[in-house]
Amino acid sequence: MKIALIGYGKMGKEIEQIAVNRGHTIVLKIDVDNQHDLTVANLTLADVAIEFTTPSSAIENYRICFEAGVAVVSGTTGWLDQKLKVEQECLAKNGCFFYASNFSLGVNLFFELNKVLARMMKPYPQYDISMTEIHHTQKLDAPSGTAITLAEGIIAENGNKKSWTIDPAVNREEIHIQPIRKDPYPGLHSIKYDSEIDYIEITHNAYNRKGLAMGAVLAAEFCLGKKGIFAMSDMLKF
Repeated sequence: MKIALIGYGKMGKEIEQIAVNRGHTIVLKIDVDNQHDLTVANLTLADVAIEFTTPSSAIENYRICFEAGVAVVSGTTGWLDQKLKVEQECLAKNGCFFYASNFSLGVNLFFELNKVLARMMKPYPQYDISMTEIHHTQKLDAPSGTAITLAEGIIAENGNKKSWTIDPAVNREEIHIQPIRKDPYPGLHSIKYDSEIDYIEITHNAYNRKGLAMGAVLAAEFCLGKKGIFAMSDMLKF
């Protein structure tokens, strides 16, 4: 498989190493120094583009990939207010778009565990729900996309919570998410159910970026030859 890497920072380099070890070829690398090379002509050399950049550049990156007819695998967060528009443009171009707020197998198992626990705790509103997420200082968005996915899972399954906020919660229908930025954290997410007599807490802590990079490469392999909108639940068959 021929891969274009859009975003060649620490994550891009991890993806490159895993992809090459799995027998794939990197045909294009885009970083801050050569953004002018992200063209339709250059992208047509690739089968799949793996995109890890910033919220401010992601939408335009997707658009160019759709124009080139190249499947897109993206882990960029912070742009989800435009997700419907992006998916509509992908479908209009008969493209392929695979988005995940986190590509780690462990995190996606954690997503499912989070939903199960949220359902179990629904009859017990005396337990207030809050979340902490810790990432490295280079991460620009807060809360993380993973934290938002976790919060949305709780809201969908629990019923006692209606929204999330990074500000102090003003009522018990809000999930307070505390984003912390300090190095060298790749990513920690902890969900706490707290009452006057005890608390229950589940946590996922990533040791490094390797799980994210492997998941992104597996997603690229999954997308080869496909059309449509996909997520980790499709690939992992949850």
